[in-house]
Amino acid sequence: MSTNTAYYIPHKATWPIIGTVGLMTMLAGFANYLNGSSIGPTLMVIGLLIFIAMLVGWFSLQAKESESGMYSHGVGISYRMGMMWFIFSEIVFFAVFFGTLWYTRNLSVPWLGEEIPKMAKESAEAFFGTGNSVFEAHWPTNGPGKLVNGATSSNGEFEPMGAWGLPFINTLLLLTSGVTCTWAHHGLLAKNRDQLIKGLIATVGLGFLFVLCQALEYHEAYTEMGLTLGSGIYGSTFFMLTGFHGFHVCVGAIILSVVLFRSFKGHFKPENHFAFEAAAWYWHFVDVVWLGLFIFVYLM
Repeated sequence: MSTNTAYYIPHKATWPIIGTVGLMTMLAGFANYLNGSSIGPTLMVIGLLIFIAMLVGWFSLQAKESESGMYSHGVGISYRMGMMWFIFSEIVFFAVFFGTLWYTRNLSVPWLGEEIPKMAKESAEAFFGTGNSVFEAHWPTNGPGKLVNGATSSNGEFEPMGAWGLPFINTLLLLTSGVTCTWAHHGLLAKNRDQLIKGLIATVGLGFLFVLCQALEYHEAYTEMGLTLGSGIYGSTFFMLTGFHGFHVCVGAIILSVVLFRSFKGHFKPENHFAFEAAAWYWHFVDVVWLGLFIFVYLM
């Protein structure tokens, strides 16, 4: 067992094994689903429920041990280092998608606009007739779905997403949630539990409101603007970046909801509140990523 005097040594916990069983069940279900098996979706749901049960059980155990004073200062440092490395991995994850967007928009599309006409001009004119362009280097590109006399046209069938509607509202929501999260943290440090709880309620509410607005944005994109995952490289990068970010907002809002529930129970003290700090770090990371998305995806 852990103590408050010695460095923490994990006891014989079964939660890692249960989590592994859940993940492997989800993987088996997904593999069966891809191969057309009817049992696939059922296995995926069972695996997800097992994984959720693991999260609830393991984090409940951690909260109980932490509130009972079983963790030493060294354990707190280990937790903080682990969270820092986790957020670093998330930074690298999003850096890959930002890099893909930058490479496509600034290198691939201009290169194709220069090279393809030179390489294929004669064959294109012979096959399609003179006056047709094989590829036009416009961003956003319209993808392979729009053809005019066999050649790609710069006038695609979708509209690019503008910045000053729901995306701008979402930016204000997330920036405000960052402020309320910090306000809640200051309340905790000042032993003002009322401020802590109110700040967390506002942060969680703003987070889920962001997700709702993004769902409305996606509905508008698919039903009115013709912008989908199949709308060429613009559509795929747009939905991959904003979709993964939206998933992270959901995760962050759920984590903050757990922190809020623990705050109602009287958990966290100014000298012992790592769970709150970890949730706040994650939430501020989500805010910063969205600012990058708003600039590089919507404005540029």
